[in-house]
Amino acid sequence: MRRIGLFIATNLAVLLLLSIVCRIFGIDQLAASHRYGGMGGLLAFAAVFGMGGAFISLALSKWMARMSTGARVIEQPQNETERWLVDTVRRHAQNAGIGMPEVAIYDAPEMNAFATGMTRNSALVAVSSGLLQQMDRDQVTAVLGHEIGHVANGDMVTLTLIQGVLNTLVILAARVVGNLVDNWLSGGRSENRGGGLGYFVVVMVLQMVFGLFASMIVAAFSRWREFRADAAGARFAGRGSMISALQRLQVNHGASTLPNTIAAFGISGPLAEGFKRLFMSHPPLEERIAALRNLEAA
Repeated sequence: MRRIGLFIATNLAVLLLLSIVCRIFGIDQLAASHRYGGMGGLLAFAAVFGMGGAFISLALSKWMARMSTGARVIEQPQNETERWLVDTVRRHAQNAGIGMPEVAIYDAPEMNAFATGMTRNSALVAVSSGLLQQMDRDQVTAVLGHEIGHVANGDMVTLTLIQGVLNTLVILAARVVGNLVDNWLSGGRSENRGGGLGYFVVVMVLQMVFGLFASMIVAAFSRWREFRADAAGARFAGRGSMISALQRLQVNHGASTLPNTIAAFGISGPLAEGFKRLFMSHPPLEERIAALRNLEAA
């Protein structure tokens, strides 16, 4: 749960920083003023910051993933395991109809893997050293199929679009409500002067509150896409191998050393109970295994 909390805190910190920057430079007040388009200007401002930030993160995702995990891209396979790894990813990519991703290995004790990248034809697939050491090749093949499924389904781009739209709505809604509250507190005197202290405080608080609800929606989509990626892994490597890989992952007990910025892209994620489940990026492995078994029986 610590990792989930850090992920949410990071998102909220970005929104808080945005509020402070916009307050200092008067950007959002300028965008909302009648002179510069009123609501239209505010919507454009929210979209630029909300969508722009999300897509900048996506564009930097491969670089950030390599830097934060220390992943080594396999340029020329140096042993039989690396050759097999590259060949397996290539076979899955061909079957999925996507371009060959970069293949990397990063040093971590737990079994994990992730995929990220700007487009379906320019992705990165990385596996942990722990996964290669603790899974057999049929299981690793299934995990790689799962990650290629994420790429083929366009999950990284879709997740970015959802995050960008939600960021836009959070920024817009916080400022609209902030204006209403500020006008009420000032008796309407702040309507034409770009907002006062009340506006600034309300915007910061509402961005954190709305940001929490946005995080729940993003997490819900993230959990749903895991089921789709599991189905892809089963299609590429066989249902038995995919189920066996997920059963093997239960040994991790939800542990992950992936940085918060890419934790949602891992093969498995931290577990939580009660209200905290709403912020989980991955469904429990038991639910994923049951879904595959139901798919097999259908």
